[in-house]
Amino acid sequence: MKRIRNIFFIIIIIVFNTCTHQENSKSVSDVSVSNVSLNKVEPTNWWVNMKNTNLQLLVHHPNISDYQPTINYTGVSIKKTTKSILSNNYLFIDLEIASETTAGKFDILFKKENTEDLVHTYELKTRNKSAEEYQGFNSTDAIYLITPDRFTNADESNDINKNLKDQSLDRTDGYKRHGGDLQGIINGIDYISDLGFTAVWPTPVLTNDMPKGSYHGYAITDYYQVDPRFGTLDDYKNLADKLKSKGMKLIMDQVANHCGLEHWWMKDLPFDDWVNHQKDYEDNIENWNWKAATFSNHKRTTNQDLYASESDRKGNNEGWFVESMPDLNQRNPFMANYIIQNSIWWIETLGLGGIRQDTYPYPDKQFMSNWADAIMSEYPNFSIVGEEWSYNPLLVGYWQTGANNKDGYESHLKSTMDFPMQKAIIDGVNEEESWDKGLVKLYEGLANDFHYASPNDIMAFLDNHDEGRMFTALNEDVTKAKMALSYMLMMPRIPQIYYGTEILMDDTANHGDHGLIRNDFPGGWKGDKINAFTGEGLSSDKKEMQSFVKSVLNYRKDSKAIHEGKAIHFAPFMGTYFLFRIKDDETVVHIINKNENPISIDLKRYAEIGLKGKTLKNIVTGDDFIWGDVIDFKEKGSLLFTTKF
Repeated sequence: MKRIRNIFFIIIIIVFNTCTHQENSKSVSDVSVSNVSLNKVEPTNWWVNMKNTNLQLLVHHPNISDYQPTINYTGVSIKKTTKSILSNNYLFIDLEIASETTAGKFDILFKKENTEDLVHTYELKTRNKSAEEYQGFNSTDAIYLITPDRFTNADESNDINKNLKDQSLDRTDGYKRHGGDLQGIINGIDYISDLGFTAVWPTPVLTNDMPKGSYHGYAITDYYQVDPRFGTLDDYKNLADKLKSKGMKLIMDQVANHCGLEHWWMKDLPFDDWVNHQKDYEDNIENWNWKAATFSNHKRTTNQDLYASESDRKGNNEGWFVESMPDLNQRNPFMANYIIQNSIWWIETLGLGGIRQDTYPYPDKQFMSNWADAIMSEYPNFSIVGEEWSYNPLLVGYWQTGANNKDGYESHLKSTMDFPMQKAIIDGVNEEESWDKGLVKLYEGLANDFHYASPNDIMAFLDNHDEGRMFTALNEDVTKAKMALSYMLMMPRIPQIYYGTEILMDDTANHGDHGLIRNDFPGGWKGDKINAFTGEGLSSDKKEMQSFVKSVLNYRKDSKAIHEGKAIHFAPFMGTYFLFRIKDDETVVHIINKNENPISIDLKRYAEIGLKGKTLKNIVTGDDFIWGDVIDFKEKGSLLFTTKF
C-alpha cells in the first residue's frame, strides 16, 4: 500500500511539472500583451532568426530616460541602455535576440520609482523567406525608374493631406505636387511589364513633411512612414507583391546622407553630434537660412585622393547639401545603427529586390562600407547600387566591391551608376565623326571596363530624375535616340530607363530643369488628351519608339548573350560601329551607322566572329539577314541582329 501511495505521489508531481512547463511555455510565446505604444520605438518591429542577433531600439517619449526598461520574453535580453546627453526624451536599448527565439509579441515595461509603469508592445515576426532567397537585380534585369508624383494619379483622395505642411497641388508648376501615387504605379505594372522591364525603381516615397518641394521625396522626415500623399504601407507592400507576381523586382531609393529639416528629431536632438555642423543649426534655429548653413564643398574626389587635405575631406563629407537637408553624422554609432537597421527593416518588410543609395560619395565612407557590408552579410544575393555622379570611371570604379584600391578601401557595394558611359553615349551619338569625336567616344568609353571589378554589375542609363531628358540631349532626333538606347541595352551592364523615355518625353523648354525633367506621364491623370498606356493621341514617332523599346527589351529579357556573354567590339570605321555579344550558339550584333547617305561596309573585317554564311534575324523587324561579304546601309540608324530564332 505504501509503495502504491508513493507511485501515486510521483504521478501527481510529474503531471504538475508538465502542466507548469506548458503554462510557462504559453506565457513565453503566447503571452498576453497590452497592445499599447509609446511615442516612437524604432525599428517598429523586428524578426527572429536574423544572422545578426543584436538589435538597438531608439525610444522617444517624454522623460523616458528616467525609466528603466525590462523585458520578460524567452530569448530576448537587454544588454545595455544608453541615455541621451541632450534630451531626457530618448532611451537607446541594446537587445540580444537568441537564435532559438520564437516569433511573438511582448511588452517592454518602463519602470520608475513611485510612478506608474509605461508600456510598449513590441513584435518579433517570422521571416517570410530565408536571407538567401532575397535575389537582387543583375544584368538580366531592365529597370524602370519612376518619379511617383509624376507617373499616375490613381487615388485623388490622398492628393492633399491637411496634417502635412505642403498643401500645394498644381500640375502647371514643376516644383509643386501633382498627385501621383503608389496605386498609380500598381495600375501601371502591366504596361511596364509588357514593355519588357523586370524591375521598378521609384524615387523615395517616405514622408517628406516639408513646406515646399516635397514631391521629389529626398528630404525624408520619417524613415518608417510612407508619405500619405503617396498612399500607405499596405500600398507599398501591394506594389512589391504585384511586381513579384509578375516575376519583377522592387528597388527602394534610400537616403543615408541627409534628412529633411522638418524631421521629428530635429526638434529634439539626442546627441550633440547627431547631424554635422549641429552647433550652427542650434545657434541659429530661430532664424535658420542658407547664410547660417555650412554647405558641402562637393569635392567628391577627396574620397580617393591620396593627397587630399583633411579639411577638404570634411568639407565634402560633413557639409550640408542645402539648408533644408541636415547632413546626418554616421560617425555617431547610434545614427549608424539607426540607418543600417532601417535599411534591413525595409528589405524584410517589402521583400525588396534591391536598394539604390542616393549621393553615395557624401556620407562618411567607412560607414558606407559598414552599411553595405551589414546588408550583404545578411542577404548574400542582394544588390545595392550607389550614385557617384562623376564622369571619371576611376572614381566610379573605386566604389565597386572588389576594386583594387590603392588605399585598401573595400566598399561591399555591388553596383555603381555609369555616369561616364552616359556622357560618352550622348556625346558620341551627337558629335560629327572625326578621329577623336563621335563613335570613338562609345568605343573608348566601353574600353574603360578594364578598370571595373565587375562591369556587368554597373548600372547604365541615358537619363534619370536629375539628368536632362535623353531626347532633348539628342536634339530631338528619333534615330539618334534609337542608336543610343539600343547600344546601352546591348552593353555588359544593368540598364535603367527613366519613365517616358520610351515615348520620347523631353525637357526641351528648359533642358536640365528638374521640374520639367520630372514631367507628368501622359494618361496618368483623368482628362489627359494623350494616353501613353493605350497609345491614344501619341504621335507616330512616339508610338514607333515605344514599339522599338518593347521589341529590344523583350528580346533582351531572354538573351543569355546579352546577360552574361562575351563582348567584342571593333573600332569605328567609316561612320559605323559594331558591337557583338556572344554566348554559346547565340550571337547578338549591334551596329550603329551615322552616314546620311547610302554606304556599303565590308564584313570580312569582322571575320573573327564567325558569322560568314549564317542567317540572322533583325530583332526589331523580324526580317532575315544572311551574313555575307558586305552589308548595305540605305540610311543612318541602328541595327540589331541575332543568331537565335
